[in-house]
Amino acid sequence: MHFKLIVAFVEDDKTDDIMVAAREAGATGCTVINNARGEGIKENKTFFGLTLASQRDVILLLVEQHLSRDILEHIGEVGQFDAKPGTGIAVVIDVEDAVGVMHQTAELGDVVEGKI
Repeated sequence: MHFKLIVAFVEDDKTDDIMVAAREAGATGCTVINNARGEGIKENKTFFGLTLASQRDVILLLVEQHLSRDILEHIGEVGQFDAKPGTGIAVVIDVEDAVGVMHQTAELGDVVEGKI
């Protein structure tokens, strides 16, 4: 079984919704890194040296390659990544090898066979 890593950078108030959406689309779990900072095309506003930008979370999803596109599209819709600027982005990265995924492999066997 081959895996992809979906990395999503989202506003912290959308993290739970993105996690639910990913699970609905076939993800079997995720890791959340809290309190990331970032900047888009427009610089963040400041007030007396303090940044007024909202906090971001980084969501890491290790998913089976045949499910990755559906999961990516679903979290993009729920997070409104294309509808509203600055709400978040998500990228997919190829994973060469992984350990510790035996439970995922067993769980996803039947699901992936239906996609192929």
